[in-house]
Parts: sequence; C-alpha cells; structure tokens
Amino acid sequence: MKYVITGRGTNVTDGLRSAIEEKLGKLEHYFAPDTEVHVTLKVEKDRQKVEVTVPVKGHIIRAEQVSDDMYVSIDLIEDIIERQLRKYKTKIVDSKQNVGSFTSEFMQEDDYEDEDVKVIRTKRFAVKPMDPEEACVQMELLNHSFYVFRNAETDEVNVVYKRKGGDYGLIEPEF
Repeated sequence: MKYVITGRGTNVTDGLRSAIEEKLGKLEHYFAPDTEVHVTLKVEKDRQKVEVTVPVKGHIIRAEQVSDDMYVSIDLIEDIIERQLRKYKTKIVDSKQNVGSFTSEFMQEDDYEDEDVKVIRTKRFAVKPMDPEEACVQMELLNHSFYVFRNAETDEVNVVYKRKGGDYGLIEPEF
C-alpha cells in the first residue's frame, strides 16, 4: 500500500508516520500493492482526529476516529476499516465487481459477514418545488440533518444537508 499522510493543525512526526504504517500495515494483505491510502491527521481544540480514505475502483472506504490522543485514534481506526472491508467484501463476492483492488487471498477467504441490508421503514411525502434556501429553513424547522426537495429553478430532486461546522451543503444529482 502507498500511504499519503497529511496533517492539518499538526505536524506529521516520524512517530505518527510509523504508528500509522504499523497499524494500517496490518490491512496490507487485503489490498493490491498499488492501492493508495489517504490519511489525514487533524487537531481541533482538544480533539485528535484521524481520517482514512481508501479509493477502490468506483467506491471509497472511509473512516474517521476522534479521541483525546492521536495514537489512540490511530489504534481504533484500523478496526473500523477492517470491519468495513469485511462488509464490502460481501457485496464484491455477490456481484464479482472491483476485485482488482484486492488481493486474491482476501477474496478467497470464507469468513466474510453476510449481512443483508433491510429497509425497515418506507416514507412517502409530497415534494413541493422550492429554492435551496427555503429547503434549509424547512430542514431546520423539522430538526433534521438533511432535507429532500424539488428545486424550483431546475425542477430536479435535490438534497440539502447540514455539515459538521454548521454550514449547509447542496447535492444536485446528475442523471
């Protein structure tokens, strides 16, 4: 695996780099040798945050972990990524797609989790045309973190969502 390690609000020391390579190196047997692993270390007030992103042919395996200590966050992130890989493997084995990003040994293991995704609730509602600003107001009134609406300007279904910093985002799907 190829590591791309960046620091925001902190310097990437040799100790941090070796801890990342040691912990995430345990996952090397899952990936092809040319797979890039993007690791971002962030320090925000008293929070030490590690974000790991692994792009694999059309999909992204991503995890983040926050704690009081950067090394603790690094230790915990490996388990999260491994759990996601096992879940993702089920989908790959079922559809025989994106196999090129993983080693043949990983694909032949039989210990993957067979979790079916179950929709437990279906909700139907009228979608009235509105502008994104009005959709943000509706989202706040409902105290939701996202809101689906029909954009009055484009007549397409859009989604507004609340970002972690309190800002808003808009998703305009292309079909």
